[in-house]
Amino acid sequence: MRIAFRTLLMTALFGVSLACFAHGPHMDAPLAMLAQAKAQLNLNTSQQQQWDAVVAQTKAAHEVIRTSAAQVKATMDAELAKTEPDLAAVAAAADSMRQQAGALHKSTRDAWLALYATFTPDQKLVVRDTLKAGMDAMAARRKMHAPPQSG
Repeated sequence: MRIAFRTLLMTALFGVSLACFAHGPHMDAPLAMLAQAKAQLNLNTSQQQQWDAVVAQTKAAHEVIRTSAAQVKATMDAELAKTEPDLAAVAAAADSMRQQAGALHKSTRDAWLALYATFTPDQKLVVRDTLKAGMDAMAARRKMHAPPQSG
C-alpha cells in the first residue's frame, strides 16, 4: 500500500519536474542551449535588459514550483502518517501544483518568446543553429543509450 502511495507521489513530482523544464535556462534544454550561445547573440542594451528580466522571472518561477512540489510532498507525508490517508487531499494538492506550474510555464515561455521576437535575423540564425546543434546532440545521446536493435 505504501508503495502505491509513493508511486502516486513520484508521479506527481515527476509531472512538476517536467513542468519545470520549460521555464528557461538551466531548466530546459533548448533555453539552456540558448544561454550557452548568449555571447554570440550580441544582445543590444534593450535586449540585455529583457534577457535579465526573463532570467529573473525564470528563476522565480522555478522557486515557486519547487516550493509547491515540497508542499505536495508534505501533504503526501502527512496523509501517509494517517491510518486512512486522504488521497483526495493529495490529488487536490497535486492538481493545484500542476495548474500553478502550467500558468508559470506559459508566462515564462511567453516572456522568452517576446525576447526572441526582438531578435534580428542574424540573431535568429544563431538561435536556430544553436538549437539544431543541441537537438542533434540530444538525438545522438538517445541513440547511444537506446537498446540494441535486433536484426
